[in-house]
Amino acid sequence: MQTLRFLTYLAVIGGCLAADSKKVVQPPGTAQGRPFSAALEIGDTLYVSGMTGSGKDGKISDKFEEEVQQTLDNISATMKAGGWSLADAVAVQVYLTDMDLFSRMNAVYITNFKEPRPTRTTVGIAKLVGTAKIEITVTARRTK
Repeated sequence: MQTLRFLTYLAVIGGCLAADSKKVVQPPGTAQGRPFSAALEIGDTLYVSGMTGSGKDGKISDKFEEEVQQTLDNISATMKAGGWSLADAVAVQVYLTDMDLFSRMNAVYITNFKEPRPTRTTVGIAKLVGTAKIEITVTARRTK
């Protein structure tokens, strides 16, 4: 009887693991061959890689507010490719190379994330790739 219970338990756990397999979410036109996924969907959760404000031309605006908005647009496009939106975000991590830019980042941020806003951590760091002053990563979850 215990063997049957154990086998049933393994079947249930195996089914749950199979249902939660990783699915890559990649926006159209994104360069392939990167050493990371733009986002991974696992069950009802989406993990979006850290993104910067690079436009389609690969350049980052000299205007900080435009850089922040482009960063959020890049995240939004990635999420949309998987059928998600910023409204699904539950946790956001912001990395700034200059914490004096916090209030300017926040002014753009609040126009993109509506109430109830996701939890957020903002960290000051020394440097990001290229000329980026901000990088943002998002975790989203679908509610049923």
